[in-house]
Amino acid sequence: MKLLGISGTIIGEKTYSAVKHVVEHAKLLDVQLETELLDLKEYNVEFCDGRQTEDYNEDTQKVIHAVLSADCFIIGTPIFQASLAAPLKNLFDLVPPSAFRNKVIGFVGTGGTYQHYLVIENQLKPIAGYFRAYTAPDYVYLNREHFDSNNRIVDSSVVERVETLAAQVLHMSKSLIS
Repeated sequence: MKLLGISGTIIGEKTYSAVKHVVEHAKLLDVQLETELLDLKEYNVEFCDGRQTEDYNEDTQKVIHAVLSADCFIIGTPIFQASLAAPLKNLFDLVPPSAFRNKVIGFVGTGGTYQHYLVIENQLKPIAGYFRAYTAPDYVYLNREHFDSNNRIVDSSVVERVETLAAQVLHMSKSLIS
């Protein structure tokens, strides 16, 4: 089984740090789990314009292939202006609707205010529903106060939620496969 962590932004470090923490904890829970981290800032992903996958640049094709080859996901986004980041939305537009079908997604959001957690409920979960994906019952929202100056998660209650999310995504994914 392959877990893909996606940091759906091209700026900052907090979202990547949070996604990586969840993925690393999942790997501790299941040493046979194959994991991959996809940091969108490392790729020159083209805007979706309806072309066939093979007509996009190599980076865009790599990102699409990474999504298509995964069995479950941890998807993270910073929250800007009460919405998900544009690079993540672009990724959702690039992949076929079947990319997430019957697969489990765990969501991670980062933001500057505590109210932005609602973006996960009101925007990300409906997108997952469109894709016919399963969503973990819990998600993790992190405020800047939950990180230290090196972007490590320092709030113990958030670390506990991260670990719970990792366990839920693994449990649900294994249940669907068996």
